Amino acid sequence: MRSTRLALMLLAGLGLSACAEMTPTQRNVGIGALGGAALGGIAGSFSGNAGMGALLGAGVGGVGGYLYDQSQRSRQSYY
Repeated sequence: MRSTRLALMLLAGLGLSACAEMTPTQRNVGIGALGGAALGGIAGSFSGNAGMGALLGAGVGGVGGYLYDQSQRSRQSYY
């Protein structure tokens, strides 16, 4: 159990440090994919297939993050 906690803390630290050199578009897509995977995994666990729910949620969230980024870029070009 202790090694699992250590591995999770190490993974979280590496995940956060990987975002340092990302463009805003990459960050928005990543955040969307992460949030979608979390919600998809939760929703999928109710039907007995959390992995498939997380996979689908990550795809939908990534697309949503990209679309959000593009809408923000088009707003900034007007002002």
